[in-house]
Amino acid sequence: MQALRLTDTTEPDAVKRRGAGVCLLVAGIVGTLGGCTCEAPPDRAGSTVPRSCAYDAPLFEPVQTDILFVVDDSNSMSEEQEGVARELPTFVEVLQTGAGVQQNLRVGLVNTSVYSAYSPGPGQLFLTRYDQAGWLRPFPMVDGGTPDGARWLTDPDPGIVPRLSAAIRALGINGSFQETPFEAARMALAGTGFWTTLPDGGNPNDGFLRPGARLLVVAVSDEDDCSEMGFRSPKVFYTDAEGQDFCTLHEDLLTPVGDYVTALTRLDDGKGRPREVLWGAIAPVARSNKVAQGVQGSLGDGGPVTQNVDCPTSGGPGYRHRAMALAFDSTLTNLDSVCAPDYHQSLVSIAQVASVPQTLTLTDNVPDPRLLAVDITRADASVQRCTLANGGITYIPGDSTEKPAVRFQQGCLRRPTDTRVQVKLLCAG
Repeated sequence: MQALRLTDTTEPDAVKRRGAGVCLLVAGIVGTLGGCTCEAPPDRAGSTVPRSCAYDAPLFEPVQTDILFVVDDSNSMSEEQEGVARELPTFVEVLQTGAGVQQNLRVGLVNTSVYSAYSPGPGQLFLTRYDQAGWLRPFPMVDGGTPDGARWLTDPDPGIVPRLSAAIRALGINGSFQETPFEAARMALAGTGFWTTLPDGGNPNDGFLRPGARLLVVAVSDEDDCSEMGFRSPKVFYTDAEGQDFCTLHEDLLTPVGDYVTALTRLDDGKGRPREVLWGAIAPVARSNKVAQGVQGSLGDGGPVTQNVDCPTSGGPGYRHRAMALAFDSTLTNLDSVCAPDYHQSLVSIAQVASVPQTLTLTDNVPDPRLLAVDITRADASVQRCTLANGGITYIPGDSTEKPAVRFQQGCLRRPTDTRVQVKLLCAG
């Protein structure tokens, strides 16, 4: 990429504002303009300003994003599973190419079946366990060939969309009636709490999370989360008297949503730092305003049940799903109703939220970060220049193990509708 000279005619106004010749570079690099004699910055003692534009501007590395789908496999989810599988091509496309920066994706899938607990009477509790709870689901071969055992797929694998779609459809609807997406996600990602492990005792999901990669979790369910971390003897269980409302009625006994937020945000990134985590959900909230509010409804056999307002196919209000989504995005762009007629916009919105990381890794160091400029092309085709001088970016230097990075600041934050992000070097010439 050609480095941009300070005398470039695309910036005549900037040149006039800052003074004649190369003095426009002095402010912010060598101190005040007071008494400026237009001495060339490259000639000053200790200057790191290049004498000519011999440096090529670095590029941005593709952003690595690991995606875990957590999909309900209970007996009311066939249409919802199909709806997600059908819209995956657009979801992946938006993530891979959206907002002007390439993303390198890895995808995995886990179901919501961890356990189910039933009490027919006082002092009686029957616990059913799902032996491979929290294990990433194997991906079927779309051509009917012999499965290769893959539990995750990584760009540029052309099977990401068709095989993930096939895996979601293959989940079936014979899973637990006690949906625990938060606990299934925690087990899958933290690698703890499995009922069973590999024959050698190892973690079946080991290797899914890449060092330094971001993590996006997408939960899909028509009932609220009913998770407990200490589920070997669960506090919340189904009774004939409480029926399908048992999780809603005893939400206070479940593991607090905040504990699951903490468990996710404390995941190590493989380099000794917290991993960047995003969360999206298609859940039992209102179609009109994403509110979680219980209303009286009826089952297919006419029996009473609590549903979410403005979401007639839900199995209870999604209080916990909404709280989890809100913890990661105060605008709730990352949340949509499972009762939506289709999930196209639901998944596009989640993909757009995840398509704008505000920290991007550079391919190489720059001679002086004060020479660094990042041009963002916005949706209206306008170009916003972001530099250290205008406070639009900060520079994170690299070292022997890490490449340098740029972090976008308020006023220069990236947006889902951006079309291009370009690195340039301002230098004298």
